[in-house]
Amino acid sequence: MAKLTMKTPLVEMDGDEMTRVIWKMIKDELLHPFIDLKTQYYDLGLPEREKTKDKVTMDAALANKELGVGVKCATITPNRQRVEEYNLSEMWKSPNGTIRAVLDGTVFRAPILIDAVKPVVRNWEKPITIARHAYGDVYRATEYRVPGAGKAELVFTDDNGKETFRETVFDFKGAGVLQSQYNKDDSIRSFAHSCFKYALATGQDLWFSTKDTISKQYDQTFKLIFQELYDTEYKALFEAAGITYFYTLIDDAVARVIRSNGGFIWACKNYDGDVMSDMVSTAFGSLAMMTSVLVSPNGQFEYEAAHGTVTKHYYRYLQGEETSTNPMATIYAWSGALRKRGEFDGLNDLSAFADALEGACIDTLNSGVMTKDLISLVTPGTSVTPVCTLPFIKAIRTNLEKRLAQ
Repeated sequence: MAKLTMKTPLVEMDGDEMTRVIWKMIKDELLHPFIDLKTQYYDLGLPEREKTKDKVTMDAALANKELGVGVKCATITPNRQRVEEYNLSEMWKSPNGTIRAVLDGTVFRAPILIDAVKPVVRNWEKPITIARHAYGDVYRATEYRVPGAGKAELVFTDDNGKETFRETVFDFKGAGVLQSQYNKDDSIRSFAHSCFKYALATGQDLWFSTKDTISKQYDQTFKLIFQELYDTEYKALFEAAGITYFYTLIDDAVARVIRSNGGFIWACKNYDGDVMSDMVSTAFGSLAMMTSVLVSPNGQFEYEAAHGTVTKHYYRYLQGEETSTNPMATIYAWSGALRKRGEFDGLNDLSAFADALEGACIDTLNSGVMTKDLISLVTPGTSVTPVCTLPFIKAIRTNLEKRLAQ
């Protein structure tokens, strides 16, 4: 069959370690045979980030902003051990953080469901999507290890040099630790717009939770901005779509989520979303079975896997061993990006291919062919065939060819 054509390229961001190996397998087996793939390629592998002093990450982020749709492989965020391992000149920042800042985006993560893996929470029947505010909080905090007795103060000085606020945080009588974090109204507003628009686009209810009873300025600012935008811009649209917006305290939200049937978007602040997305993904199956998309309020999208670079498998791969690394989240990053590119460019066949690719993945898993990480999660009595990564991808290709032939 003739290959599908593309009008506008995707921004392709390659990555590190085992996911980089899988990235090539997916392109060779599931994309190039069927699509005349057009991408603007950026290597975000750690050696290239070191070589360019991380300029390549900013270049990729700006290209994503310009072209509208990007797909990203998992990348290393270096710690001290990685600095030594890769002989880095400095501890480069998270590429995801850079891209999120440029796109001013919100991360939406949802589980991939299959028949053989039932959620740990028995009453969950539909996916729960976590919307994580990807700015501020502890991730941009200023910290200080207090060495001994002294007074810690919070001070604000305006642009005219006038001190407008000063308050004692704590009078230390001995050693301790101090942290200050911040956020911006315009970032919170972008987060809210993204959440409301994504709820409307997907036809799902939107829940939002903070702890404004304790954090009477920081968390309450989030609550008030969300409510203001809902009342002035989105209430009528939500009512017309038959969906709801709901605010509650985060501890109450946790209880409600556990008792729910799923099928909604749960919006969280940055740290809350980091924790809750892992909790939800684990309860549904694993991070390898989780989609992740960064959505800008201006209409740009960046798709990626929610997990890391699978370092342990990579070291085994370097020793010549076959690994059974689950490629599902990375495949879904490609399918999500291709579908969105098709929607933007009016290429229905490209969007249909993305649907067929995801369908082939589910067909393969439901037939019992799966990577070894899922074996312990399947319902007892299910017939399964554990395979390594490349045979799994080849099985998906067989089912993809069947779907395309139909």
